Amino acid sequence: MSGILYFVPTPVGNLEDMTFRAINTLKEVDYILCEDTRTSGILLKHFEISKPLKSYHLHNEHQATEKVITDLKNGQNIAIITDAGTPGISDPGYLLAKAGSDHDIEMICLPGATALIPALVVSGLPNNEFLFAGFLPQKKGRQTKLKQLAEEKKTIVLYESPHKINTTLEQIKEFFGEETRASLSREISKKFEETKRGTINELIEFSKSKTLKGEIVLIVNNSLK
Repeated sequence: MSGILYFVPTPVGNLEDMTFRAINTLKEVDYILCEDTRTSGILLKHFEISKPLKSYHLHNEHQATEKVITDLKNGQNIAIITDAGTPGISDPGYLLAKAGSDHDIEMICLPGATALIPALVVSGLPNNEFLFAGFLPQKKGRQTKLKQLAEEKKTIVLYESPHKINTTLEQIKEFFGEETRASLSREISKKFEETKRGTINELIEFSKSKTLKGEIVLIVNNSLK
């Protein structure tokens, strides 16, 4: 009988966001896949979890997936975690989920921490329908993607890094228009969590007035001008 593959969310900031079920699952599996063994090692030590950690990240997931599927077929139960949030959401995990589906492996994703939902809820923008676009392309295809998103009437959720946020905001202004409504959330669940809402021009002014730190969730709606 094949084992079970667990996708286990880990806190995006506050360790108290780790669920009891997540802790128990990690204690019960045969081993744990993670992006960075050092980062995950700190998390496991905090919750007194003693299980083998194996690297599984964007640079080795193609090679590692086959071995994981073999172990699952041999009856081992395996969990995958990332440095923060839910595996597979702008983090490693999709290829493994696809392979698990292709090989009829039982897969369970635990509910838990993710950055996009808290940012969407507190944005004050319509959330009955939304489009999660993750990170924009770095270079090739970036303008094409922005043009495509500019036509979208649903609320859009983007991830961005602090050192690229000013460029991204300026590009949204260029492609979406300066009256576009938006919300910027950073350091979600951490001590200095902060959300700024307003027009894209107001967010540009806010972003340039200070040095933003931490991963950023940008919520944009092009239909409320």
